Formats: sequence, C-alpha cells, structure tokens
Amino acid sequence: MRPARTSVPFPTARSPVLTALSALIALVGPTACTGGPSLENRGAITASPGNSRDLSVGSAGFTESELLAQMYAALLRRAGYHTDILTVGNRELYEPAVESGQIDVVPEYAATLADWLNAKEHGPKAAPVASPDLGETMAALRRLATPRGLTVLPAGRAVDQNAFAVSAAYAAEHHLKTLSDLGRAKLPVRLAAGDECVQRPFCAPGLRKTYGIDITAVDPKGVGTTPAKQAVQNGQDQMVLTTSTDATLDQFGLVVLDDDKKLQNADYVVPVVNRARAGSARPVAALNRLNTVLTTADLANLNEQVDSWRRLPADVAHNYLVSKGLLRKS
Repeated sequence: MRPARTSVPFPTARSPVLTALSALIALVGPTACTGGPSLENRGAITASPGNSRDLSVGSAGFTESELLAQMYAALLRRAGYHTDILTVGNRELYEPAVESGQIDVVPEYAATLADWLNAKEHGPKAAPVASPDLGETMAALRRLATPRGLTVLPAGRAVDQNAFAVSAAYAAEHHLKTLSDLGRAKLPVRLAAGDECVQRPFCAPGLRKTYGIDITAVDPKGVGTTPAKQAVQNGQDQMVLTTSTDATLDQFGLVVLDDDKKLQNADYVVPVVNRARAGSARPVAALNRLNTVLTTADLANLNEQVDSWRRLPADVAHNYLVSKGLLRKS
C-alpha cells in the first residue's frame, strides 16, 4: 500500500480551494469519521453512464497526484468540458466524495485502492485482494468499486510502487542488480524506511521471506525522505525504501534493485470516475489518451521538475501533454 503523504491545498482557476474544501468536508465529513458511506450509491450502477459538462477533478495533494489531476483536467477541457481541481489529501474524504459526485474524477493506484475499498467493505482485518498481477488486481478493484457507482478506467503504463535502493558503490562492490542478488549475498542490511516497514508484508517481512535478505534493523527515517537517502549514501544504512517514481536517486548516488520476484503489488495509475457523471464514452476516451504515453519514467521526471526544479504542476503537466501531441501549444 502506498505510504501516506502530507498534502498542501493547490489553487485552481475556477474556485477557491478553501471554500470548496470546506463545502466538501461539510458534505462528507460525518461519514468519513465512521469509515465512509456504506454502498450508499449502489443504485448508481443501474443508471446510464453520465456525461456532465462541468467536472471536478480530485487531487490527493502530493506532487504526483497534482500532476495527474492537472493532466486529467487539461485533457477533459480539450474534449469540451469545464473543469476545476479540488485538493483533498485524505482518501477517507475524497473517495466518498467521488461516490457522491462531489468529485467526478480522481487519479488512483490500483492495488492500494483495491485493498482500501476491501477494508472499507469487510473491515480492517480483511485479507488483501490486491496482488502483483495487474489483471487480478484490476478485477478485484472493479468488483469493489462498481457497486459504489465508481468506474475504474484501464490502467496505463505508469506504476508507482515501493522500490528499494542501495548506493551505486555498494551495488558494484557486491555485484547487485536485483533483490535476489542481495539475498544470495547474505549481507546484513539495515533498511531506512518508515516505522511501519517492520510489520508491512511488502517491506521488511517480505524482503526476508521472499528474498532471504538479512534485514537486521529498520531505521525509521521515512519513505524516500532526504535523511533516509543520506543514511544510505553515507553508509549508515545499506538500503532505503522509496518509490518507483523517485527521480532524485541519482543525486544521492543510489540505484534501485530490481524486484525480480514481484514482491510488490500492481500499483498502476488508474483514473477513477463517478459513473453517473463521467462514465460515458466521451470523458473516458479523453482520460484514456494519457494511458498510451505516460510511463513510470515519465512520471518520475515530471515529479522531479516540480520537486527539484520548483516548477508549477500546471505548467509541467501542460508542457508534457504538448510534447506528446495530446494538447496544442498555447
């Protein structure tokens, strides 16, 4: 499951975020406190897919989500829709808002959303339904999303999942290219990660069980944070938990070891829409245009432009779409 992110409201051209966010919290806040609505929109799946002219695109507030939201909004505008962007950093708030139609479109991650909806439906102790297999994960996600009036569009080529990096010097010294190589090397490994890594099956326990890696300790410096990367850079730790769209690894002399046994789930980027408002062929076709071009490497580069080069997400998103022929130059 993707780590939690700290969100910052991102302004939009059509409506002040604070006003919109206040209204949204007023609408969905009480249900969010109890885990969200319980299939209150089940009847929406019997209605015809909608084609509302005005569409709100949700963003979870962190850089990547803002970039995806900006690209979705731009593609929908080109297709003739009026769009605004609403930043709501908490899935407990924005997912019910998509169900209710307060948000019409949101960028999501297949495996994370599948397990989140499963826990919402069956309780926090429910067995995970996501897996490293994209087809199985998407089937499970759609089974859970459809009764809630949500349509999950096809996954594209971009995936944002856990990744494990070591220093380039360490990899060269021990001839490491994959996590299996590290397991076979029988090296003691201190892992810089979030403190939840101690128990997460896709982190320290999974590295031990799947790869036989000798994780001696988890250094709780966070997921892909600068202190975590610096700890590996200076040799205090041997490996860091980051994400597959982290474009800053070169700055710290780090390289990702390939997850060759597919420990990580299929966290591919997927657009999720409210079926009754944006589930018809026209908005779906507009959003699917991004799937044919956006790769994991592209997404990492876009993140870097915002986080390292301090460019605005709207500008970065627009320039990318123009470069891929999906928008005309303005």
